[in-house]
Amino acid sequence: MSDLQREQAQRRAERIAAFRAELAELHREQVLQLSTEQEQGLTAYHEQLLAHYRQTLDIDADARARQLSLGMRLASLVGALALAAGLFFLFYQFWGLFDAGVQVAVLLGSSLGSLLLCFWLQARDASGYYAKLAAVLAFVCFVLNLSMLGQIFNITPSDKALLPWGALALLLAYQCRQRLLLVIALLCFGLFLAARLNDWTGLYWWSLDDRPENFLPAALLFVLPQFIDQTRRIGFAACYRVVGLLYLFGPVLILSYWGQGSYLDWPPRWVEAFYQTLGFVLAGLVIWLGVRRGWAEVVNTGLGFALVLLFSKLFDWWWELLPRYLFFLLLGLIALLLLVMLQRWRRGGAA
Repeated sequence: MSDLQREQAQRRAERIAAFRAELAELHREQVLQLSTEQEQGLTAYHEQLLAHYRQTLDIDADARARQLSLGMRLASLVGALALAAGLFFLFYQFWGLFDAGVQVAVLLGSSLGSLLLCFWLQARDASGYYAKLAAVLAFVCFVLNLSMLGQIFNITPSDKALLPWGALALLLAYQCRQRLLLVIALLCFGLFLAARLNDWTGLYWWSLDDRPENFLPAALLFVLPQFIDQTRRIGFAACYRVVGLLYLFGPVLILSYWGQGSYLDWPPRWVEAFYQTLGFVLAGLVIWLGVRRGWAEVVNTGLGFALVLLFSKLFDWWWELLPRYLFFLLLGLIALLLLVMLQRWRRGGAA
């Protein structure tokens, strides 16, 4: 079963529900009247189709099932995070009671056992909730494995640990259709790239905040879904785009206030003015691209960044000059102006 098949079946079920509601409304308004045989045949066909989808693809066939499915996803996420935190503190609570050999055996056994458990559940759990929970747990065990083995054998911390962490998170994300682990993998790869650039420029690899521009190359994650097809994994392309935009907008926002951290050999105020202007231009381009391509997550990310940058600059310019009531009134008026602009933009797009 692929995510694409499940998503198509889920959309078909939603269209059936909408069709039934519209058919009932047309019947009440006496616009369309079906014979008893037609109604029974249509109902039987839809019930058979929905039953097949429920059994084979585990879809949410009605509003109640969708509500319960949302609760199950939240429970799965909270449970995974809670179990991971519990495992982390359990290790640190009793770690000093074991000798080095037992510690190594426990670390290797927990990592391998949790990984095998994840694959076993993934093969038997059609819904995917338990497999996703086990995938997060397996990733946490692996992170603890490498970090605590480094402490046992007194290995100097290195940014290279980010590569196997990211690789395992990526593997588990695609195997178990877990978007959270995909985001973690992309963050690991972006941090590794920034740390390598730090090291190549003569800085300590962990001083990631010294040169925010080192994160900018990781913004290329945004274009990966254009070259690597993600249609069989629903929501994965959106994760690539959002994480790529975060690696783009984050350094721009920081450097718009802290020009000393830039590689540009300009006065800090010029650097800040440059990145402020660049931030608004990039936000506008991203919103335009998102609207043009129908990428809602890109539009929302670009709009969110534009609002953060705009209101932070308004705070810098007016907070000390204006009375508090006038400052907030102006913010409200600007928000209303943005609302009117976006509404007209939406109507123009619909037209």
